[in-house]
Amino acid sequence: MREAPALPKWGLVATIRAPAEAVLNFAAHHLDLGAHRLFIYLDDDNRAAYDALKAHPKCRPTLTDDAYWRRLGIKRRVKHQARQFENARHAYARADDVEWLTHIDVDEFLWPQTDLAAQLAGLPDDCYCARIRPVEALAPQGPGDITHFKACAPDRPTRRRQALAVFGDFGAVPNGGFLSHVAGKMIYRTGIPGLRVQIHNVFLGDQTNPGERALPQTELLHLHAPTWEAFRRALDFRLEKGSYRAELKPNAPREEGGMNMHDMLNALIDEGGEDMLRRFFREVCTATPELRARLAEYGLLRSHALALDAKRARHFPGAA
Repeated sequence: MREAPALPKWGLVATIRAPAEAVLNFAAHHLDLGAHRLFIYLDDDNRAAYDALKAHPKCRPTLTDDAYWRRLGIKRRVKHQARQFENARHAYARADDVEWLTHIDVDEFLWPQTDLAAQLAGLPDDCYCARIRPVEALAPQGPGDITHFKACAPDRPTRRRQALAVFGDFGAVPNGGFLSHVAGKMIYRTGIPGLRVQIHNVFLGDQTNPGERALPQTELLHLHAPTWEAFRRALDFRLEKGSYRAELKPNAPREEGGMNMHDMLNALIDEGGEDMLRRFFREVCTATPELRARLAEYGLLRSHALALDAKRARHFPGAA
């Protein structure tokens, strides 16, 4: 009997500035899924995370200090997005022991319904990349092991219609009710000369996302604003340099009154300050029974037990 071909190996690359526990939670979750290689670029001098990762045989941590940028022969980029691109390129050149690589962030967790390697094995040879759609975490109302997430439709007209039905007055501006991206992230083949990676897309010559397929049996759990405190703590940075910055396109054309998240959040602050921000966060980003029911009505509710503490203890017992 002919043996079945070996399943492809996959890995990930991430540029991270976060506490050591968050870094190790992220790594442990993906090791638990069967990741063969984790390329973790630490964007600060996080020695505790570096040492724990370095001790694991499947992790390749890098401290992106001045010496690292000198080795690359480039000046450290000011924007963190540009540093992500450079690190993703560096990892791609080193990824000779995996067939697939994905570029994600520390608050993003792959969630395959079936073995991810088997899903990748089923993609055609001309598929150089596959898109993994996101779901965005809702803040809990109390203690519990379950994290609830909101999903959104992949097509814009359905997404907009459902957002207005689910989120009411606040449904017009956030794309699908998401504070962050609805595009998801790509997982892409390694060993392709000239392939370039950015945040939501890959490029080969003049082609964008060559041979792209969807990966419907895997979602990207995005813990973008998992609590009110986390949302508020990150708000100023995100308004200035991150996912709510002013130059990002609005959800609808500006000539039709469209606003982006930068416009909307500043308008809420101008209108009602912290109280209005809290109202927005409760109605759009909190797992109230009412919001969960409306999401479930449209098939947009996901609920998962992440068990990150247990995974961290399993894969990094000395650091747990």
